[in-house]
Amino acid sequence: MLAVISPYLGFREERLLEVRDPIHGAMRISAEETRVVDHPFVQRLRNIFSTGFSYLPFPGATHSRYSHSLGVMHLAGKAFDSAFEDWRFKEPDARQRFRSVVRLAALCHDLGHSPFSHCTEFAMPALDTLGLSWYNNDASTARRATHEDYTIGFLQHESLASLIAAHFPFSSRHVAALISWDVDIHDSFFVDNGLNHREILSQIISSEMDVDRLDYLVRDSYYSGARYGQVDVGWLLTNMEAYAHDGRVSLALDSKAIYAFDDFMIARHHMFLMVYFHHKSVVYEELMKRWVTSDACDWVLPADMEEYMFWDDSSLQVHLRHSTNEWARRIVERRPYRRVYEAHGTPDEVDLTDEVALLQEAGIDYIAAGSTGKLSRYNVFGQKRDKAPRIHVISRDRGHASATVTTLDGATQVFQRYADARRLARVYVSDNDEEKARALFAVFCGRQE
Repeated sequence: MLAVISPYLGFREERLLEVRDPIHGAMRISAEETRVVDHPFVQRLRNIFSTGFSYLPFPGATHSRYSHSLGVMHLAGKAFDSAFEDWRFKEPDARQRFRSVVRLAALCHDLGHSPFSHCTEFAMPALDTLGLSWYNNDASTARRATHEDYTIGFLQHESLASLIAAHFPFSSRHVAALISWDVDIHDSFFVDNGLNHREILSQIISSEMDVDRLDYLVRDSYYSGARYGQVDVGWLLTNMEAYAHDGRVSLALDSKAIYAFDDFMIARHHMFLMVYFHHKSVVYEELMKRWVTSDACDWVLPADMEEYMFWDDSSLQVHLRHSTNEWARRIVERRPYRRVYEAHGTPDEVDLTDEVALLQEAGIDYIAAGSTGKLSRYNVFGQKRDKAPRIHVISRDRGHASATVTTLDGATQVFQRYADARRLARVYVSDNDEEKARALFAVFCGRQE
């Protein structure tokens, strides 16, 4: 359905495309944004499963990175509108350009995901092979590339960069700057009235309370059938604010939504432990690693962006089906190694040394896999990462004109209560060795008791 665009979006004489989404309902996309949505780099995400192998234990989880990206763009607009509802910009076009660039960054934030999302990221080449030129001198190039690096590569590619430059009052480099702090920006695009707005716009995309997680938690929960990710997205969005300090603007949350934030963080933690780290998903990821790292595998993620565009779940499935490799056949024929041992606890408490030694002594081939879940990747044991700007919490007492401002660390105890990482350690063996391995572990556990 097409409808005349609302004036506050700043696009005159254009029309909106309305997309129906099972999570957020009607999502409106401007004509200029639609040009980017229709670009092959974005359309590629239709063929990337959001949750990798999770569709095996959760048959409904076949949703794509494409629908997720549209949802994140939708929420980014709502977060911006809420945070800047009463904000007075000095430059006439500031509100329009900031809202537009943050929505586009939300749309493009996952462009670089490899087939089956995070499941094959281990197979990415060295970062310096991608030919990225926008990173600052602090960015390390002596590492393996990540999906975020590929995202920057797509935004740097001429076909997408020229499209954005032709239809928006900013460049694809400005979009990339909201996705990665390693991207250098030398102009004053994000500055208005002497305040730099890059921080808050980046936080909307990636932070302790970003719209990426606000979408994928609810979306993954819906499609998997697990209810852990059902959080109060609307209340969190409504209570987002902009907070000016030290020459920049940061994301803030009204203190009355702090319990909703706690619930949001715990829900994410539980989704990792119960859904993303499901034992069946994990073993298929391990089988994938064995296949990709075997001498018989000729499947390699390319560094060239135009070639990488055709590497998606479908192309990977074709490679798997044509392979005679044992690990590829197990994936295709759904014959995974069987879980024979599992332990939960802190990383110090969970140790598979004895269990692995037992199998080695018996001559049994095994897969040992550990999955570690942390409440936060920005706040680790109370220490903030250097490149992770703090989100503030604003408290307004009734009857008082002034407000108290603190950080999330000082406004909630959730980080302290869940400071310990949780590790899920599993041991898998082939179906032929399952009975023997279980008998060995039964005797071993009996001796320990």
